[in-house]
Amino acid sequence: MTTTGIDARLDRIGTDDSYVIVPMDHGITMGAVQGLKDIESTIDGVTSGGADAVLTQKGIAPRVHEHKNGKGYIVHLNGSTTIGPDEQDKRLTGTVEEAVRVGADAVSFHINVGSDHEPDQLSQLSEVTANAERLGIPVLAMAYARGPGVDSEDPEALGHAVRLAEELGADIVKTGYSGDAESFQHVVESTRLPVVIAGGSKGTDRETVEMVRGVMDAGGAGVSMGRSIFQHENPEAIATAVAGVVHHDLSTDDALAKAGLALEA
Repeated sequence: MTTTGIDARLDRIGTDDSYVIVPMDHGITMGAVQGLKDIESTIDGVTSGGADAVLTQKGIAPRVHEHKNGKGYIVHLNGSTTIGPDEQDKRLTGTVEEAVRVGADAVSFHINVGSDHEPDQLSQLSEVTANAERLGIPVLAMAYARGPGVDSEDPEALGHAVRLAEELGADIVKTGYSGDAESFQHVVESTRLPVVIAGGSKGTDRETVEMVRGVMDAGGAGVSMGRSIFQHENPEAIATAVAGVVHHDLSTDDALAKAGLALEA
């Protein structure tokens, strides 16, 4: 159930009910990879380029606020590492109250639907949404179809994941992309929540922007795209291209041209 506080804070992390969010919580997962060592410059670049919000773990908050150009801030509440025993076993790393104390406009939580860890993550997401609603804080559920025998691009599995997020009280849901606009329409229609997609590992500029175009054509609400943006050689430019599609309904070619990126594949 939305409240005045949730609605007001959703406005801070989006533009006219669409969203360009750049997660940069990957330092806990992968370490200080390209784009995250000088995270201040990356935050300044992507928010200057058109990102509505950035996302980090709570400890990075002091490095965020002076560099986000008045844009929104989301604190992520669970995590794991690539060198640990099981990357899918996301564990709690913070609380809604801690996120509020460090200046967050929203919180996010990752659940792997279909994994061995789904039961614990399901319970934890339910607790997060309850606490967040009490404080008027929006929740972005990162609901992926991942687990033994689960096809992470299957629109039926993705549709189940996004519906689960709504059932548990999230306000926005992020999931994987099914590969094309036609199949992703089923995912969008599986929930009344705004649906944004993950970017995954960095592809070509055209591949990235074409994927965003497909999401918007399917009725999606935007992106929550990390490595494809913060690991780009010019994070501000690719953020400009992505925002051009999400917020200005540009074609792939027009978005790339506006951002000064090459039009070739």
